[in-house]
Amino acid sequence: MIKVKHGGDGQICVVNPATDRLTAANATTFKDEMWQLIDKGEYRLVVDLGGVSFVNSSAIGALVGVLKRLGNRGEIVVCGLSGSVDKMFRITRMDKVFPTYPNSAAAAAALSERM
Repeated sequence: MIKVKHGGDGQICVVNPATDRLTAANATTFKDEMWQLIDKGEYRLVVDLGGVSFVNSSAIGALVGVLKRLGNRGEIVVCGLSGSVDKMFRITRMDKVFPTYPNSAAAAAALSERM
């Protein structure tokens, strides 16, 4: 469900959902796979939603669940929000919860600066 790549230093993990829609049908799988990354020691996460054209409340809930699982051990940011995904983040005020960036390069650079 997710594609993972690591930043140049290996300390930042960029995650791309392998779907164009994050909904109740796949949000649990997404959350479980993200939890596995955290359990393996990935604590600096960039979720690249550039290829996602639609999210619903289940997807937002999954992201919040990932944030809770991460706790104070690290950071999670999102990037690539556009169209209805950006609108959903603003409506639910998740843009205030998750730092957002235009793309994964900008997100990874921002996380690197805070290391």
